[in-house]
Amino acid sequence: MKAVVYKGHGDPVLEERKKPEILDPRDAIVKVTLTTICSSDIHILNGAVPRAKENVILGHEFVGVVEQTGPAVETVRPGDRVAVNVETFCGACFYCQNGWVNNCTDPQGGWALGCRIDGGQAEYARIPYADCGLTFIPDSVSDEQALFTGDLMSTGYWAAQLGEIREGDCVAVIGAGPTGLCAMMAAKLRKPGRVIAIDLKEDRLNFAKRHGLADVVVNPRNENVEETIREWSDHGGADVVIEAAGGKDTFQTAWKLARPAAVVCLVAMYEENQTLPLPQMYGKNLVFKTGGVDAADCGEIMSLIASGTLDPSILITHRASFGQILEAYQAFRRQEAGMLKWAIRMD
Repeated sequence: MKAVVYKGHGDPVLEERKKPEILDPRDAIVKVTLTTICSSDIHILNGAVPRAKENVILGHEFVGVVEQTGPAVETVRPGDRVAVNVETFCGACFYCQNGWVNNCTDPQGGWALGCRIDGGQAEYARIPYADCGLTFIPDSVSDEQALFTGDLMSTGYWAAQLGEIREGDCVAVIGAGPTGLCAMMAAKLRKPGRVIAIDLKEDRLNFAKRHGLADVVVNPRNENVEETIREWSDHGGADVVIEAAGGKDTFQTAWKLARPAAVVCLVAMYEENQTLPLPQMYGKNLVFKTGGVDAADCGEIMSLIASGTLDPSILITHRASFGQILEAYQAFRRQEAGMLKWAIRMD
């Protein structure tokens, strides 16, 4: 089968690989129908994910059809359309039982697909702990609508949970890329007073405003962000700040935009260490929450998609066949104007 492989720092390679097999009774083999490229894949290619293994098949955000299941799999069967969870988790350990599936104690637990074990930028993928790692797709939901369930939309949903957003809150989201936009979608479900999107790219801000994901948009190139946030908030700063950009200075921006006793959620993946300037923030009594996404709510997200409450497919701006995926990688790395997410269909 054809597969996109990480060969170390640099560009990915398209290789011929052996079709995966069942290795554990809890495994499933999924025939991939639609996949995509994530910014985390770029972090791997940039050498910024130390746990990533060379020669691994990339891809952790995909949907497909179950082709085969191990004898212990109970929730899916061959022929089922499924969305794949970004995380591998056993469902039984202390962390899984508390919903912290990113910290699953299984050796393959956490973000494994497309990082430490072969992922879904291939014709087939093996999914460990299939009962936990696969979400059934109803007939009313298209592959494109389901594509981001297990990672991108899960990240936004988790970010809104972390922020403890209450009705009427002022929520500032730094980064109007795919992650930030999904965080805005999820924040809107909680009826905030306003959502403020902050980004350096006008096309992304326009997208957020056009689709009703943000009430106010701010470009730091054109205005003072701190002053603008104070103008639009009731208590001298945002009640909740979600940092989804992972830029050089965005962590510092995040805590500065927060009002005293606010919650600051760091959901971006940084490529460099960040400094926590405790003397400067002394007395603000901020709560910081951070870490990898706990994608434990895929069933709820799928239900919201099926009901029409959420439609993550609006983020798809580019489409290609699998034979064009390396060209799609190059374009995604350049972040051409208007580009958010690719939908890569299998040939």
